[in-house]
Amino acid sequence: MELQARDPYLWQKAKARTKFQSHLLIYGLVNGSLWLLWALTPQGSELLPWPIWTTAFWGFGLLTQGLAVYAGHSRSKRTQREYDRLLRDQQGSY
Repeated sequence: MELQARDPYLWQKAKARTKFQSHLLIYGLVNGSLWLLWALTPQGSELLPWPIWTTAFWGFGLLTQGLAVYAGHSRSKRTQREYDRLLRDQQGSY
């Protein structure tokens, strides 16, 4: 089998997406287990079920990770664009 050269940008993007997908799977398994545990134990007079906190805060972090991974412009492209702009500005000031 012949080894092909990888595009570094696409390789990083693929790694970020697979990392997000594994985090999503773990999130589902852990939070599903917490909700099942909550459902199988006697309920107190609490206003909100206790697994809501883990689900909400971890879910928010997962959402931001997903947006960063699947958004149209990645951080590296924005960084490159900003660098090019600064370079143009610096060359224009001389």
